[in-house]
Amino acid sequence: MNDCIFCRIAKKEIPAEILLENEKLIVFQDKNPVAPVHVLLIPKKHVSSIVDPLLAEDQQLAAAIFAAIKEITEKTGVNENGFRVVVNRGAHGGESVPHLHFHIIGGRELSWPPG
Repeated sequence: MNDCIFCRIAKKEIPAEILLENEKLIVFQDKNPVAPVHVLLIPKKHVSSIVDPLLAEDQQLAAAIFAAIKEITEKTGVNENGFRVVVNRGAHGGESVPHLHFHIIGGRELSWPPG
């Protein structure tokens, strides 16, 4: 999608502070962090949400996402004390960009409930 901000970041049309990248996905710093560590993990191809059939069909992408979460939490040092992975879906879920993205948040104690 040409107007999707995350597709444009994946294509390097919009700059981002990239922490991890491979052929399937990219992980970059959130522009408005809510914790010392707050990164976004997005698929490079446009997957509209966590319930998009494209995600279920692409088992390599799903595996790459979970491997990247492990790698980035170790790289940022939040794996030891804990972190949160958040995926929003739809307006009531707090989704602001209709492109699948995972917020990986840590580096401090997080409260519950989150919203």
